[in-house]
Parts: sequence; structure tokens; C-alpha cells
Amino acid sequence: MSLTTPEATQQHGQDDVVDAIRRHHEQLEQAVAAGALSVRDAADRLGDVAPARDALVLLLLQEVLPHAAAEESTLYDVAATLPRTELLVRAMVAEHRRLEGLVNELARARTSGAMAASAGAVRALFEAHLAKENDDLLPELVAHDVDLARLLEGMHEILGGGHDEPAAEGGCGCGGCGCGGGAEAAADAGLEVEADLDVRAMPPALRHEQIFAAVADLPPGGSFVLCNDHDPKPLRYQLDAERPGQITWDYLEEGPQVWRVRIGRTA
Repeated sequence: MSLTTPEATQQHGQDDVVDAIRRHHEQLEQAVAAGALSVRDAADRLGDVAPARDALVLLLLQEVLPHAAAEESTLYDVAATLPRTELLVRAMVAEHRRLEGLVNELARARTSGAMAASAGAVRALFEAHLAKENDDLLPELVAHDVDLARLLEGMHEILGGGHDEPAAEGGCGCGGCGCGGGAEAAADAGLEVEADLDVRAMPPALRHEQIFAAVADLPPGGSFVLCNDHDPKPLRYQLDAERPGQITWDYLEEGPQVWRVRIGRTA
């Protein structure tokens, strides 16, 4: 029989926090990339780029910049005291300021070309910045035994939604966990059941493709229920940009383990 040592338990918790940070980085990176591509595609089609630009700016203001501010007050504060990351933190804080400037440029842009250029610059800077955090900053903090779980307790801007939260009791009652139990009960009662699009088991790179395909297949007045393992709110910005005024978005379940959203089409 093997006994779990306090050191092993602490290391497991540390690994969980690092994984949560990197997953949230991946979600933000994909959302920014999708928004920047929407801006570029609208410009290439010689269409109205402003809705896609506005959706990307909203994502940056509501998700990305708060994430950056939270990092500065936690991870960066500690890393600035370590000899191997002091200069790295200075450079990364400077990148945050540059990112803020690019967001302002994007918001003020008036031509399609300027919007596409600013969106591309935001994406390139953000992706390079996240790579430094994942590959350089986080490993150095771990190597110095920084207690990331305590440092980042409650910091959903950094960890993403649902990290380290207890699972809801009675998860397969079914309160909408995506297991199908709720659908079976409704079918037994003679109620019409909307089929969920459960993307939790899909690779992140395929999720948006499947969701957008499902939206494209919706007839006017139709809807489906999306089931995901994190809040898909950034996706809403892109849908609103590509189909302004056509999409409805209603939360049925909001974590901490499962998010279910009814996505509908009005026209």
C-alpha cells in the first residue's frame, strides 16, 4: 500500500494550478485568434468590418486585459523578486502596456485595412506573450516552490472558470451535466428534448468548428444546447460579430464543472 506524502499532495496541487492557467491561456488565445480572423475575413470580403472589430475589442476589454491586470498583481509581483525572471517580468509588463495601446488603436481604427492590421498585431503579440508565460515564467515560479494555489486563490481571471470548485451534488439527477439522464427523463414524460452539442471530449481546435457548423445549420427560430467544460462567453462575441442580431444566447447551467447554453437563431 502506497501512502501519499504531503509533498506529493502539494506537487499535485501545483500541477493542477499550472494546468488550469495553461488551459485558460489556450482558451483566450483561441478566442483572440478567432476574433482577429473574423476581422481579416470581413476585410478580405470588402464587407462591413466594424461588427467583427467591435466584438474583438469587447473580448479584449472584458477578458484579456483583466487577465493581464490580474497577472501583474499576483504572478508578476512574485516573479519580479526572482533573479532569473526579474528582467522577463519587466519585458512582459511592457508588453501589457503595448497590448493596451493596440486595443485602443483597434477601437479607434476607421478603415478596413487599419482594423485588420491592428487585429493581426494584437493576435501576434498576445500569442508570443502567452508562450513566454507558459514556457518561461510558470516553470520558474514552480522551480522556486511558489505556492500558486494560495497565490491565485479565487483569481478566475487567471485560472478560468470552475477551477478547484466542488462538483455539484446530484450531478446525474440529471441537472444538465450532459450525461443524457435529463433527456431520458424528459422523453419518458413525453416532453420534446433539444439535443445537446457536447464538445467537452473534443480537442479544443475542433470545438469552434463544430459549434459554428451547428449554428449555420439552424433554421430561423431553431436552437440547440451547447455543453462545454468552461464558460463559452468569448464565442458569443464572435457569433454576434458574424451574425449581428441573429443569435440568442441563454445560459441554462453556469458551472462550476459544466456550462450549458441554449443558442438560437432569430433570422
